[in-house]
Amino acid sequence: MVEPFKRRKSRVVKIGNLAIGGDMPIAVQSMTNTDTKDVESTIAQIENLMNAGCEIVRVAVPSRKTVEPFKKIADYFKGKIPIVADVHFDYKIAVMCADAGADKIRINPGNIGGFEKVKEVIAAAKANGIPIRIGVNSGSLEMDLIDKYGGVNADALVESALRWVRFFEDQGFYDIVISVKSAYVPQMIEAYRKIAKLVDYPLHLGVTEAGTPKTGIIKSAIGIGTLLAEGIGDTFRVSLTADPVEEVKVAWEILKALQIRTRGVMLIACPTCGRTKIDLISLAEKVEKALEGVNKNIKVAVMGCEVNGPGEAREADIGIAAGKGQGILFIKGKPVKRLKEEELLPALLEEIEKL
Repeated sequence: MVEPFKRRKSRVVKIGNLAIGGDMPIAVQSMTNTDTKDVESTIAQIENLMNAGCEIVRVAVPSRKTVEPFKKIADYFKGKIPIVADVHFDYKIAVMCADAGADKIRINPGNIGGFEKVKEVIAAAKANGIPIRIGVNSGSLEMDLIDKYGGVNADALVESALRWVRFFEDQGFYDIVISVKSAYVPQMIEAYRKIAKLVDYPLHLGVTEAGTPKTGIIKSAIGIGTLLAEGIGDTFRVSLTADPVEEVKVAWEILKALQIRTRGVMLIACPTCGRTKIDLISLAEKVEKALEGVNKNIKVAVMGCEVNGPGEAREADIGIAAGKGQGILFIKGKPVKRLKEEELLPALLEEIEKL
């Protein structure tokens, strides 16, 4: 493990049984995409997210009719994982969710109906002892700020967030988490850099509407990864047009790549080249698939050259390096066994089981 990145100092906020900010681990979030009224399916999806490593789950509450199902979901997971109510437009839904057992409320104050209605949401959160995320978004910025800045930019996002932060503080409410998401990576990075210097509240990172996995993973890794490497960010969500479990998997890969947190196997695999004498791509994919459910914090290498492979992957705990029709199993860069090509994968998995 390398030296950790120097974290921006933020205050600690409690979300259910989880604390974020300060020196707390950076938390992985996701959001259900089931119909909230389908309590059984939503619970099943949250359990899948938990198994994948999700630590905070957001649930959409789009109508007052979904508050009662939300309450059942929140009650089911009380003390197991924080359940956040995601509310837009109708402030009354946010008030009802606060009373129904939400561990946090997420609103965009700019679209909830004005200062007086936001004040009622704050009062409900205060009464129930839960935080609120001020979720500013490039797609739903207040019109006066769009007019002021001639469109959406980082300064407009930051000003919107600060406007609401000061309003919350005027109400004596400080259990705040902030996000200033944008669909455009440079804009998102700039906005978070600016807000990070102006407040000490925890920041939730994300590239909103990042897209399908093909592009969304790249946007999220660049945007979120850049900020995490600068010590900015206390929670984050990788927003993909995909099964939310995939969001969690990608989130952990970002954390592992930066060596901020570890969970499960880190796979190291060399690119193919003219020296490769076996189907390395297929072999690496099979290893990756086989290790999906392995939660050991180890580094596993799949290398295409048995001469240089072990040395190039000497930091790996265990690995295989292949030659023509054969290869070697190595541990900490040292060869321990020569095997036929078809024996490499079973032998690797057997040794990993022993670790």
